[in-house]
Amino acid sequence: MGLIGNILWFIFGGFVSGLGWLFSGLLWCITIIGIPYGRQCFKFASMAFAPFGKNIEYGGGAPSFIANVIWIIFFGIPMFLHNLLFGCLWCVTIVGIPFGLQFFKLAKLSLAPFGSKIVRQ
Repeated sequence: MGLIGNILWFIFGGFVSGLGWLFSGLLWCITIIGIPYGRQCFKFASMAFAPFGKNIEYGGGAPSFIANVIWIIFFGIPMFLHNLLFGCLWCVTIVGIPFGLQFFKLAKLSLAPFGSKIVRQ
């Protein structure tokens, strides 16, 4: 089921979304200061291309907490609201619920990307 979900996700927007995250990550990595943020963009790109069959484990210590606070202030809130809105829109129909749940997964990741890692189910 995960393979079919990822194929449909990729066709209906995952490809464009993933390319956007890859491009953003490359732009962030131009500067030394932006490399940690670029790495998080690459993490989002891997989830944007194929989110089905992947889970996110959250962890980290004080450095991750500080980086997440900075992330939330500048990037996290708009990303969270965007993914939350699209998740709610997809969940309006029964067929769209699996896609909505993936948007909710991305919304949670958008609030705390530092210290989290993506694992296969």
